[in-house]
Amino acid sequence: MGDDTTPRTADAAFRTAYDEVLRQWPVEVHGTDVPTTHGSTRVQICGRADATPLVLLPGGGATSVSWFANGGALAAGQRIYAPDLMGDFGRSVPGGAPLRGADDLTAWLDSLLDALGLEGARFCGHSYGAWIALKYALHAPHRVRRLALLDPTNCFGSMRPGYLAHALPSLLRPTAARVRAFHRWETGRDPEHPAWQAFLDSSATARRTKVVAMRRPEARDLRALDPPTLVLLAENSRAHDVRRVAAEARRLLPDARVDILPGASHHSLPTEQPAALNRELTEFLGRGD
Repeated sequence: MGDDTTPRTADAAFRTAYDEVLRQWPVEVHGTDVPTTHGSTRVQICGRADATPLVLLPGGGATSVSWFANGGALAAGQRIYAPDLMGDFGRSVPGGAPLRGADDLTAWLDSLLDALGLEGARFCGHSYGAWIALKYALHAPHRVRRLALLDPTNCFGSMRPGYLAHALPSLLRPTAARVRAFHRWETGRDPEHPAWQAFLDSSATARRTKVVAMRRPEARDLRALDPPTLVLLAENSRAHDVRRVAAEARRLLPDARVDILPGASHHSLPTEQPAALNRELTEFLGRGD
């Protein structure tokens, strides 16, 4: 898209790309708008109504549709609730209480679970979504049955300056070319799926309202983390030093399972070559609570 793209045209292109990725889910998905304290939240729902609930929180800018390569495997034994993050790209619409910081995100999730009639759920998040999931588990451990964190950022270690420097052009003055270049730099290749590539291109002109700054949790809080936890890091992630993050996660969460997924990079999760990731997640999330 060129610089002359109007906001209305850009929004239509983003919605079209969003809908096309949603059609890639191998199971029937029902999208619904859920009223919460911080606005209307779009949630994609699939799986048996009587199955154990699983909340999927996407990475920044990825939206709920990004779980298209995982939805079939995870919905086999669970009821999936995948929201568009409040304040980020997608079809959640801010309203009511303003979104200012991490406490507002946890209040938003409290409100979302209440509106969905869920006393608790399993949680899985990627990147920014993993940070939100961890913050929520620290805030409301009684509502988090299991916690899976996929290459979590600013949870157990800082992001690399080089990663942030490469991200800046696509954040400050995004274009489809810059979004592609950043993805190619981090993963070493273009996305495998044409619909996902088109979605990433369209995100260059999508609009955010508020992405909350990620601050690392205190060590004392992490040591008190209660739910069974999986920290699954991407071997080739350029977002952070994977081995240092793994060592810190093992130190702070001695009862957690901390693994490194071979061949994966930060931006290849969760959409590309998903078989190994799905095995890890179904094995961990499928255990009894």
